Amino acid sequence: MLRRGVALYAGTPAAVIAQSSHAAEELGYHSFWLNHPGATDGVAGLADAARATHAIELGVGVVPLHTRPAASVVAGVREHALPVDRLLVGIGSANAGAFRLAREGASLIRDELHCRVVMGALGEGACRLAGEIADGVLFNWLTPTHARRSAEWVGDGARKAGRPIPKLYSYVRVALGDNARGRIEEEGARYAGGSYQAHFERMGAQPIETAVVASSPGEVSEQLHVWQGVVDEVVLRLLPAAMSVEAHLELLHAGKP
Repeated sequence: MLRRGVALYAGTPAAVIAQSSHAAEELGYHSFWLNHPGATDGVAGLADAARATHAIELGVGVVPLHTRPAASVVAGVREHALPVDRLLVGIGSANAGAFRLAREGASLIRDELHCRVVMGALGEGACRLAGEIADGVLFNWLTPTHARRSAEWVGDGARKAGRPIPKLYSYVRVALGDNARGRIEEEGARYAGGSYQAHFERMGAQPIETAVVASSPGEVSEQLHVWQGVVDEVVLRLLPAAMSVEAHLELLHAGKP
């Protein structure tokens, strides 16, 4: 059975993070994630979710190690007393030394925190490396077809290293109601205009083709069905109509497992 997680923007108000993570746990989601965009600290934001929950896995996806070193991530987890038994630390990098940073970062974080390390991976080389060194792999802005291909690369990397295949997660943007398509397109344009441009060109798809655009709550699960058998867990990256608790809860209920 395909598990479901949920992810929010790390700059979401603390009260919304707390109430959304609590609701996600009550509704049966397997994991709750925050991203780590720029100077917005997803590691610190998870402290609000940790206080509001007791069992759901908590992930940050992903910390760019070329701007925030792994040692700083370790310090942040300890400062905010995040529960390492539930923690998924996502790492990634977009610079020329990305693979070296990933190898060193995964080793340091695992040795210091004894938690699971999830690597963000797009291209073939990153997927193979993730299979070799990570406990999980987080895909982003992928169609199910390309996710299957990426999963094969991850599996090849793991087999070559003689280790189990990491758990496979995929962010899937979800928007509901009025202007749902506009929210997805706006989010996609931000990525396609930056480091993800080559990714979309390589995949031969537009950002909207990787997302769920729903006019009614029942359409969310219907559209997520295409991910069955592709990854271990689909993580609904919520794009609510507002930064309110109500708007987040509407999406959480629409996409509940």
